[in-house]
Amino acid sequence: MKSSRRRFIKMAGIAALGLGAQPAIKAVAPAAEQGSQTQFSQGPNVLTARQWAMVIDTRRFKTTEDLEPMIEACHKLHNVPHFEEKNHEIKWIWETHFHNAFPDSANRFISEEAEQRPYLVLCNHCQNPPCVRACPTKATFKRASDGVVMMDMHRCIGCRFCMAACPYGSRSFNFVEPLKGLVEKEINLKYPRRMKGVVEKCTFCVERLAEGQMPACVEASGGAIVFGDLEDPESEVRQVLRENFTIRRKQSLGTEPCVYYIV
Repeated sequence: MKSSRRRFIKMAGIAALGLGAQPAIKAVAPAAEQGSQTQFSQGPNVLTARQWAMVIDTRRFKTTEDLEPMIEACHKLHNVPHFEEKNHEIKWIWETHFHNAFPDSANRFISEEAEQRPYLVLCNHCQNPPCVRACPTKATFKRASDGVVMMDMHRCIGCRFCMAACPYGSRSFNFVEPLKGLVEKEINLKYPRRMKGVVEKCTFCVERLAEGQMPACVEASGGAIVFGDLEDPESEVRQVLRENFTIRRKQSLGTEPCVYYIV
């Protein structure tokens, strides 16, 4: 009983400290609130949208091996390390079971085929992201231009409030030096490096969008993943949503995730 009380007081103190620090942090870091951090130089063919969204056709994936090209493309491009130690695992996009992805959508009579498919999950780039509200330094922010939820790893203080706030488990913390989990010759020198002690996640490949290219997972999916402007009625994403029944992860929470799944 006393131990539980001590733990509660400790956690309450940490939360209070984070909230109390916000005014001072905002005073020295107003730029991040405007989404000016972690920007990539834009080429002449830059892709733009009012709200980027993704539709994943889960019917196209039958085995774990079917998902490997998308995961490998994403992790290789962004220097996502691979650690054997489960607690050190870094994930931008990964496979999970139906009941983990959609705990509020399962029912006793779901088809066995749909239940046993491998499901690809990533940051949902929510329109109402709780992680943004939880971050005391604005290291995580939503871009006003296109709705992408970003991570500025140079502003991150490693408090992990955003991880606690995210209901999808879509953020990873660097407990060890990230480059230790990479083969040096395979490191992508074009992508900014991060350090131990910061949080990271999927960014919808904004660095590729700035150059007129689709996200790496979309390109590697062979058409199983569609990406486009959710606010444009003529976009491919909107067309696919009109023609197919889709679900989203934990949509009852009101976060308005922008990743849809055809089941």
